[in-house]
This record gives sequence, C-alpha cells and structure tokens, in this order.
Amino acid sequence: MLDINQIMEILPHRYPFLMVDKVLEIEPGKRVVAIKNVTMNEPFFQGHFPGHPVMPGVLIIEAMAQVAAIMAYLATDDNEKDKVSYFMAIDNARFRKPVKPGDTLRIEIETIFYKRGIWSVAGKTYVGDTLVTEAELKATLADK
Repeated sequence: MLDINQIMEILPHRYPFLMVDKVLEIEPGKRVVAIKNVTMNEPFFQGHFPGHPVMPGVLIIEAMAQVAAIMAYLATDDNEKDKVSYFMAIDNARFRKPVKPGDTLRIEIETIFYKRGIWSVAGKTYVGDTLVTEAELKATLADK
C-alpha cells in the first residue's frame, strides 16, 4: 500500500491534478489497484455541470493514467526515476455510468505488454462493484 505522501514522491502531479489518493495493491510491472475519493470540493464540479455535478470522463482516464504511471515507475530502474510519463494512445474508452461527488473510484490497471520503453495497460474503474469506465492506455517514460 502507498499513502498520499508516498504517491507524491512518485508522481510529479499536484493539486488540483493529482488524481490518486491511495494505492491498495501493487504487483510491480503487472497490476496496481488504487482509489480516488471524489468530493464536491473538486474544482471541476463548478462548471461540470452546475446543479448536476458529474466527473469529466477525461479526468477518470487521467486517474487511470496516473495509476499506470505509478506501476511503471515502481517497475523501472533507479536511473529512470526522474522521468515523466507521457500518453501515447487511448483506445477503446467506454464511459458506462456517471461518477458523482461522494463516489470512491477503484482504479484497476493491468499490464498488457511492456516493450522498448512503451507500456500498454488495460484500465478499469469501478464505483462499488459497478464498472464505470474502461480503456486501454499506452504511455512511455521520457526525459523532462
């Protein structure tokens, strides 16, 4: 498990763009399960949407990417720890249910493959037992 302080040692993201609150399970290079607590205090709810707050799907994808980046950083050599993770592709994204204030996202990331510095992962995000978002992501670690 990783708490928020340990996550901030790994990821360069900070408020309001840090989308991971806790890591629950880690199999370095294979699988990570993390959570994001969604609260009404999130700045995006002011405009998305007034009177009907819904977490933007692109931010759910970003949360999945941050969890994938944690997995990649934990599986890399120490000489790559100062690199940043960049998106290369998002495929087969599906948004199945809206995410609202008060929800807890459980983000599950599994490696599809890692080859020549490119990570391909399958991400699924749940609220309770309900699948709300899924996507395949590709990313690489690159110099800042």
